[in-house]
Amino acid sequence: MYIPSDKRYDTMKYRRCGKSGLLLPMVSLGFWHNFGSVDNYENMRRMCQTAFDLGITHFDLANNYGPEYGSAEISLGRLLKQDFSTLRDELIISTKAGYDMWPGPYGDHGSRKYLIASLDQSLKRMGLEYVDIFYHHRMDPDTPLEETALALSQIVTSGKALYVGISNYDGPTMKEMAGLLKELHVPFIINQNRYSIFDRTIEKNGLKTAAREEEKGIIAFSPLAQGLLTDKYLNGIPEDSRIKRDGRFLKEKDVTKEKLEAIGKLNEFAKNRGITLAELALLWVLKDSDVTSVLIGASRPEQIADNVKIAETEPLSKEEILEIEGLINPAVIV
Repeated sequence: MYIPSDKRYDTMKYRRCGKSGLLLPMVSLGFWHNFGSVDNYENMRRMCQTAFDLGITHFDLANNYGPEYGSAEISLGRLLKQDFSTLRDELIISTKAGYDMWPGPYGDHGSRKYLIASLDQSLKRMGLEYVDIFYHHRMDPDTPLEETALALSQIVTSGKALYVGISNYDGPTMKEMAGLLKELHVPFIINQNRYSIFDRTIEKNGLKTAAREEEKGIIAFSPLAQGLLTDKYLNGIPEDSRIKRDGRFLKEKDVTKEKLEAIGKLNEFAKNRGITLAELALLWVLKDSDVTSVLIGASRPEQIADNVKIAETEPLSKEEILEIEGLINPAVIV
């Protein structure tokens, strides 16, 4: 029987999500990889127990996380029942809909039909009455934004989500959605977007600025650039890397000579500071208050324990941030 550590809140730091009343841990655990039907359940248990014992109260999912689609939510439902049944009020559970989920015209994008039906399915898989945050997972140019906003409003009004968020939106569309949801009195509090030392998309498309202006939080996924910003790639591409196992998201062609040189320089900077490259990458994403939390993925509990060390690490100074910029060839930044 799992008994959580009574010191679980001693070292983790929590940041306010925009102007809302909700606090999120600096480090949150994502279920994108390693929580599907093909993965080892006991390893999932150890990872979630380790995370919670270290103050990670936020578990993040989506309807189609797996593989198979939906299986990460099924795994979470099993974990909640077995280990966290008495701890629901100490957890933030989020899920999403917006990408391909089931066959036919109603299992994708941003329609009212899809979002409401998908959340109903997600709640059944997880064995929950509500989620804390429900996201529209991506912009949908073919569905009126008003329709998506009304669906999110109904989801909150029905009690199936406490807050809503949007993911993979650009700045102008985010501001438009924020206006619609404000009129509907919907507690829209957070944006989820890719962000790392190598990926500055949210700076270029205006999302980071728009979130600050609208007083919404940001939670960053892929802060380690799919593992590139760890010591795994210091000597090239290892055989057990994600690239070799599954090249859907990180491809061998993306690991350029220039990027490897930057990784080496960043690693030396981290060593001189007394931290790991991964810790440096996470601290960089959290360098200002615009970002509420970083979403980490993990394949074993030790990775989680290593990553949460940033909660006790001195933040990067302005001088260090400038020095980091000087170590990176601008050509490797997207």
